[in-house]
Amino acid sequence: MKLKYLNQIESATADSQNELFRLGIAVVFIAGIMILTSDIIPNTANGVLLVAAAAIGGYMALNIGANDVANNVGPAVGSQAITIFWAIVIAAIFEASGAIIAGGDVVKTVKKGIIDPSLIGNSDEFIWLMMGALLAASIWLNIATATGTPVSTTHAIVGGVLGAGIAAGGMGVADWEQMGAIAASWVISPVMGGVIAATTLYIIKRTITYQKDMLKAARIMVPALISLMAWAFGTYLILKGLKKIIKLEFSIAAIIGLFIAVAVFFVSKAVINKRSEGLSNEKKSISTLFTIPLICSAALLSFAHGANDVANAVGPLAAINDAIFTATISTKAEIPLWVMLIGAVGISLGLALYGPKLIRVVGSEITELDQTRAYCVALAAAITVIIASQLGLPVSSTHVAVGAVFGVGFLREAIKANYATIIEDIKAHHIQHGHTEESVEQFLNEFEQASFDEKGIMLSKVKTELKTVGLSEQERKNLKKLHKKQLVKRSALYKIAAAWVITVPAAGVLAAMFYYMLRGMLL
Repeated sequence: MKLKYLNQIESATADSQNELFRLGIAVVFIAGIMILTSDIIPNTANGVLLVAAAAIGGYMALNIGANDVANNVGPAVGSQAITIFWAIVIAAIFEASGAIIAGGDVVKTVKKGIIDPSLIGNSDEFIWLMMGALLAASIWLNIATATGTPVSTTHAIVGGVLGAGIAAGGMGVADWEQMGAIAASWVISPVMGGVIAATTLYIIKRTITYQKDMLKAARIMVPALISLMAWAFGTYLILKGLKKIIKLEFSIAAIIGLFIAVAVFFVSKAVINKRSEGLSNEKKSISTLFTIPLICSAALLSFAHGANDVANAVGPLAAINDAIFTATISTKAEIPLWVMLIGAVGISLGLALYGPKLIRVVGSEITELDQTRAYCVALAAAITVIIASQLGLPVSSTHVAVGAVFGVGFLREAIKANYATIIEDIKAHHIQHGHTEESVEQFLNEFEQASFDEKGIMLSKVKTELKTVGLSEQERKNLKKLHKKQLVKRSALYKIAAAWVITVPAAGVLAAMFYYMLRGMLL
């Protein structure tokens, strides 16, 4: 047998062994949950049910870590601001910290009024409903992770609760107005994130990378951009990450964030001035100035995610725990420490075991990211959540982050395609006036080195002199289409969009099936 075939067999075997190792660790984690909870829960029929629910909650936490956390660290990894190993370490620490420190003592049992709990017959049906919802959301997230598709864990839980709720109480149990708002967020979240990210990137290009002396422009603009990020994340953490510890109005949070931003501006200005001294006057050098802010944003986004989205894993489990011990259906339930630990440890473990796949998807498989573009994505994530919160819009952090990545990619497509048509117009102008190839190259070199304003003057002159010769409309469209194919992966766009649309109904159908199965077994 040839050596290359032996190497292929060895590589395939190693991949299988790694997969078995990850699966084994996950199984040990869930088995450990069942053993530990069986010691602290009464040995009754409902006690056994709670042990099973705890295992499902751990499974859900693993899947949240594998799928959802990639949005926080993916851009930083894709831009090579940080390695995937350190991204996982940072995210795991800050996810767990956010869950334990700021996760809260109480969670809403039915998030955002998806269904009316008063229309559910009794506490037993409510327990089966929540177990079915939790299991359905977990399985759907597992499927999405296996296919490399970032989806909203919140929407998966919403779909699960809705589907099991309808199965338990009929169509009237659902709050369809709220579901309409959630459906609208499928469009609102990614579009808002994409527009903010693209706008930020254009501002950076216009004020820094399109200038002749990029380093001089960077010394002025980069500290201002970093302080803007500091304001956004300061306000974001106060409003979302710490809301269960201290609840402040937006105006107060924004003022505190402003003070943080001012302090960060002066610190970053000194750092940027020093770091820029040895850099060359090129885009790649400018991009490296955003490395530290990107690492900080990954940590802060992970902390806020742990504080908020751990409820997606432990919320239904806390609701089941409360219903078992009180025999009532409550709109809010306390989160015991053991329940919170399941969420915190499970999310961190899921990220370490299965997170790299989705991190690569978000960071590098949609469009190419450097530190500058990744900064725009991180900033858009924070600002979008702030704006949406004040407008009362239900947005998904997953949709925002992925939408921001697409927004950056589409802006690059538009700029590249527009630049290509400009070059063709310049060539057509010189051909029309009988210029030599050497003069064309000289003009193009001068155009490349010119600042944004100087380019405008040069183009204005070309367009004034250019009468009839140039690209046809069809040629322009074909050229733009060519560049779009090169900069944004269309298959990723279609796959992710399809997964977002079917997340709620898919989780709902699964949850209804599981509810009927549990009801049939336990009656």
